[in-house]
Amino acid sequence: MDIQAIVSLDRTKCAVQCNSKKRILEIISGIAADNNAEVEAETVLNALLSRERMGSTGIGNGIALPHGRLPGLANVIAIVVTSDPAIDFDAIDNKPVDIFFTLLVPEEQTEGHLQTLALVAGKLSDKETVKAIRRASTSDDIVKALK
Repeated sequence: MDIQAIVSLDRTKCAVQCNSKKRILEIISGIAADNNAEVEAETVLNALLSRERMGSTGIGNGIALPHGRLPGLANVIAIVVTSDPAIDFDAIDNKPVDIFFTLLVPEEQTEGHLQTLALVAGKLSDKETVKAIRRASTSDDIVKALK
C-alpha cells in the first residue's frame, strides 16, 4: 500500500488548537466521521481510546500514530492532524506531540494493519518529511509533504 492511497486533503487538518490527548482524539474522530459515511465519531473515539489504554501510540519526536480496527469499515482510512501547540500524549520519550497520523482499518485486516503502520512509521522516520509537515501552514502542505 502507498501512503498516497490513504491520505486525502479532506481528512487532513493543520495547526488544530487543543490542549489534551482526549480532545485531539475527539477531533480526529470527528474528522473521520465527517468524511466517511461508514463510521461514527463515537465508535472511532472508543476504538482509539481503547488502543491508548493498552499503551500510548506516541512514538517519540513529537509524533503519535493513534490507530484502531473498526467493524464494517471497507478500506483503510488515514487522518493526519497537526496541533498548535504540541500536547502531552504520554509519548515514549515524554515529549509533547504535534503530529498525529491516525489509521483506522477494517476489523478483519490484522496483517494489513501492521503493514500499513510500518509503512507510515517508515515515512515519518524521514527527518525531511517531518520537517516539511511541521513547516506546513495548510492541510495541502501536509498532504504534499507526505507524498
